[in-house]
Amino acid sequence: MSSLSILTSPTYLKTNLLSGLTVALALVPEAIAFALVAHLSPLTGLYAAVLVAFITSAFGGRPGMISAAAGSLAVVMIALVVQHGAQYLLAAVVLMGVLQLLFAAARLGKFIRMVPHPVMLGFVNGLALVIFLAQFGHFKVAGPDGTAQWMPAAQLVTMGVIIAITMAVIYLTPRITKAVPSTLVGILVANVGCALLGVETRTVGDLGSIAGGLPSFALPDVPMTWDTLRIVFPYALVMAGVGLIESLLTLTLIDEITDTRGQPNRESLALGAANVVSGVFGGMGGCALIGQSMINVNSGATGRLSGIAAAVILLCFILFGSSWIEAIPLAALIGVMFVVCEKTFEWGTFRLAGRVPRADLFVVVLVAAITLLVDLAVAVLTGVIVSALVFAWQHARQVKAAVAVDDQGWKVYALDGTLFFASVSAFQGIFTPKDDPQDVVIDFLHARVVDHSAIQAIDALAERYRLLGKRLHLRHLSPDCRELLEKAQDMIEVNLVEDPRYRVADDKLA
Repeated sequence: MSSLSILTSPTYLKTNLLSGLTVALALVPEAIAFALVAHLSPLTGLYAAVLVAFITSAFGGRPGMISAAAGSLAVVMIALVVQHGAQYLLAAVVLMGVLQLLFAAARLGKFIRMVPHPVMLGFVNGLALVIFLAQFGHFKVAGPDGTAQWMPAAQLVTMGVIIAITMAVIYLTPRITKAVPSTLVGILVANVGCALLGVETRTVGDLGSIAGGLPSFALPDVPMTWDTLRIVFPYALVMAGVGLIESLLTLTLIDEITDTRGQPNRESLALGAANVVSGVFGGMGGCALIGQSMINVNSGATGRLSGIAAAVILLCFILFGSSWIEAIPLAALIGVMFVVCEKTFEWGTFRLAGRVPRADLFVVVLVAAITLLVDLAVAVLTGVIVSALVFAWQHARQVKAAVAVDDQGWKVYALDGTLFFASVSAFQGIFTPKDDPQDVVIDFLHARVVDHSAIQAIDALAERYRLLGKRLHLRHLSPDCRELLEKAQDMIEVNLVEDPRYRVADDKLA
């Protein structure tokens, strides 16, 4: 079957359009809530959801992934909005998009592959917990003193029952039929049930009105001066980093779920363009949303149509259907997000104890905790750094040598392992120049010299033997190593047939 016939098949259209409708419904309370967190109007979040979702779905590198206004970005925006106002935020959103475009132009998206699997697990679990805990904000109302406090017990019980019914319908529907997304069925059942029974509960409209017109073009109303750039650039840089990290990690997750391969640079390019457009049309900008993306993928919608449909349907809600959407019980959408959290969380993490190295398990917990307590960017960067340090430490201990005496009476150290900055100390401890015979051989055939610290260690060892008046022979060094050695040049034995060929990470060879 050709790709065109697949895209126009009734099954494909139904799956993607219904999933798009479900995603659009799930985006409404999230976009409004994130906008309110950042001290912005609800429409600022909704416009961002429409524009970012449409552009990234139509032109991005990961069909099926949903991007929109995100809570991880909202928390970064708060200080800028409070101190300088919404217009400065829009300028920061535009600059964020420009920085993401530069990231894509430099083709840096490939470096997302350097994120270790334990960091990915921690990212997924941390975001699942963040999404879960964020829902409890909907159970609170403003008290007489202006502070948030829990709803009365009766209202909490009502919302709890609606949430339970919604979740039960979502879990049971696939056992009956898979013709429609179970999340959509859950929302409809809760909505119709509350309407027929006259149940009074908090609705989407209680968060704020979603009625509005088409977003209009307008450059941010800020002075085009160096002072303005100095104010917005730090926020734009952090938001660009957070947006890229969350989007590219979500892309990698969906790649694993769907057994397909996305295009990180193309996704970065589309995300940057989307944020530039969002900023000049009054939106707060955005990035990938793991919750809505999971709703989409679990519904079987892995094409571009579902995200485009979600954006168009959300715009129709704003223009024509605000009264209907505002009447949806908020508890129904909270139930959907609770299911998303359950499906997103990697429950297999609890079975990893004793099966994987303790360092990897520590990284999983560390990244999840920092994601929950600080923010996503710090969590991922910390996880990558800790993983790299663990890797370096483990390899530093694996440098060893088999010692033997050849037919000529020469002592031969046959090295095995990776020689780099962290293993230099272990390398130096292997040799005993004072006790060695007149001729000593260091064989690097099964070793790999990685960086300049290793080169310096070899040079220093050669100098120790030289000062003792002993002859050191260095065998099987790569051409890069031979070029970088300074004090040991006359000790190198060259064998063009057996000498290994690899690059040493050193500025002198750049």
